[in-house]
Amino acid sequence: MTGQRSDARRNYQRILAVAEAEVAAHGAEASQEQIARTAGVGSATVRRHFPTRRALLEAVFQERIEALCERAHQLSATEDGRTALLEWLHAFVRYAVSARGFAHILSYEPPTEKPSPSSCGSRIEAAGAPLLQRAIRDKAVAPHVTFHDLLTLAVGIALATEHHTDPDTQADRLFRLAVEGLSPEQGTAGVPGSSGPSALVTESLPNEGV
Repeated sequence: MTGQRSDARRNYQRILAVAEAEVAAHGAEASQEQIARTAGVGSATVRRHFPTRRALLEAVFQERIEALCERAHQLSATEDGRTALLEWLHAFVRYAVSARGFAHILSYEPPTEKPSPSSCGSRIEAAGAPLLQRAIRDKAVAPHVTFHDLLTLAVGIALATEHHTDPDTQADRLFRLAVEGLSPEQGTAGVPGSSGPSALVTESLPNEGV
């Protein structure tokens, strides 16, 4: 029995190592069959350890998710709530842009679903939502902004710039536009259907720190 458990652990680690390389090369659509062949196991073994594609991707990005959660915890001690939120959200966007497939595991969790507390989306929300709530209390963020809005923003920027020749630069530009607003000095004037503040934050993005 002990030998079987050791074999299963070795298979898991080998599959995960191969999956990390395949996802880095091909993104979220990396072939599970190719992963099995490269790892020297059967497709059934891969599915036994990772029954869904999302389960495989979440395992691949486990350390990245933990790093994002830890960063949120560190920034909770920052004196300025707005700075803390924007630094974390910017790190989130950079993470999503730098790792192919990372944004896809979050786009698999639309708001109509109720993901388990252990899902990547739930863990990221548990870490980042307090930063948003604090910024709202500080009146640095419009009160109608939800954490899902921030998640959608980060995922959207990452997916939109995935195949850009310089995704980091383009993602930074889009992030700054989203924070500053298309016309920050005009507020919502001239925007059809505007009935209240639509900007993410009430000030321009600082030139440093984000």
